[in-house]
Amino acid sequence: MEALVAAVDQGTSSTRVLVFNAKTAEVISQHQVEIRQSFPKEGWVEEDPKEIMQSVHECIEKTCEKLSQLKVDISRVKAVGVTNQRETTLVWDRATGEPLYNAIVWLDLRTQSTVERLIKKAPGENKNHLKHLTGLPISTYFSAVKLRWLLDNVDEVREAVRTGRALFGTVDSWIIWNLTGGRSGGVHATDVSNASRTMLFNIHSMEWDPELCRYGTGCFLLQNTGCKPVMSNHGLLTTVAYKLGRHMPCCYALEGSVAIAGAVVQWLKNNMGMVQTSSEIEKLAAEVGTSHGCYFVPAFSGLYAPYWEPSARGIICGLTQFTNKKHLAFAALEAVCFQTREILDAMNQDSGVPLTQLRVDGGMTTNRLLMQLQADILCIPVVRPTMSETTALGAAVAAGAAEGVDVWSLSPGHLPLIKSETFQPQINPEESDFRFSRWKKAVQKAMNWETMETCSTSEGMELQLSLRIHRLISQSGKPVDLSGR
Repeated sequence: MEALVAAVDQGTSSTRVLVFNAKTAEVISQHQVEIRQSFPKEGWVEEDPKEIMQSVHECIEKTCEKLSQLKVDISRVKAVGVTNQRETTLVWDRATGEPLYNAIVWLDLRTQSTVERLIKKAPGENKNHLKHLTGLPISTYFSAVKLRWLLDNVDEVREAVRTGRALFGTVDSWIIWNLTGGRSGGVHATDVSNASRTMLFNIHSMEWDPELCRYGTGCFLLQNTGCKPVMSNHGLLTTVAYKLGRHMPCCYALEGSVAIAGAVVQWLKNNMGMVQTSSEIEKLAAEVGTSHGCYFVPAFSGLYAPYWEPSARGIICGLTQFTNKKHLAFAALEAVCFQTREILDAMNQDSGVPLTQLRVDGGMTTNRLLMQLQADILCIPVVRPTMSETTALGAAVAAGAAEGVDVWSLSPGHLPLIKSETFQPQINPEESDFRFSRWKKAVQKAMNWETMETCSTSEGMELQLSLRIHRLISQSGKPVDLSGR
């Protein structure tokens, strides 16, 4: 009987466990549990670490129950891989196993003031000051500034660090530590790809960097660049893609990160009440087939690649009296496509090798209209596998190919063939370029909307005067003579 390999896929909004046939990559059994997010303050995004682990345990138990119902022997599962929401940060007590604070999610913006201070201290106020070591700009996105916030603001974290009981990690570390024994000998570990997103890891030496550790403080598109890191000149991240074995070479990638992709659909559903289910967005948008000049920049947590602008905020522009929720639904889907194009254009410039097709996976790929829009906006084919769980499959393949497990071969000729569907562009490049240029105009209007820095004294006086004038006009209802000021 063929060996089986499992994967824990712990994402921002849900946890899933999937079991694959190591020969065919067929999903044999799976279970999914949603994860709640909390928003204690504007821009803050947190999750309960205990709920995360409870969801992992529940998914494992339910998946095993389903295997038993299918008369599949659980002992055929030879390895378990883990894939996770990478930059989300938490600290827990190694003695008690208790989290010392909620997990701070990668989207969280509470560290914006920390980032602004760090950039001001950097030579030339350059946000890319650490990029030669980390491949990353200084941004709220990454784990180090979240850890700095925890040290500065949570007494329990400071005390645990002082007494040597604190364990810091991304979500993969938390899961692995718990599944391997927790406070009774749990393994505190991560891999190089997660480590490379903390801003504390030197991507050249492949080690935690003392210099970085002293400074104190979705939609993702990746292109494999081989065994040498390529530094981006167009706003992309240089990141570790994988290292599949102790003695195997490390492979790097260029990556573009979009803060809000699938979450824009959730926002329309949960915050705006436009639809009851996410699948209705496709139906609404398809009924009009155009945004009618409406453009949506969902910069709810600032803009990530290629801008790295935390002060940006969401904006909807081009509205007329004719605009309705169907046009907004279409504009929301287009926003995902425009963000992807920005990253792909930057990637083409950095690599010098233009992509001839885009391979996609994930939950949003079930939306056929979105896939067609993406092909139209990029002017290249979009290839969608019929089995969309590529992220979980990758984790399972890596686990199954590990030394001592050896149930999966990474040789191209030995990997299972997965069928796919191709979406060809259906509009001319001129129309695509026009719509993209309007989107970029909207992006500029979203820039520099919010800052944590206080205004200068002169700016403050002008603001106070403006407010006083506004109050006078509001109270009198008459013009105010300002000639004597």
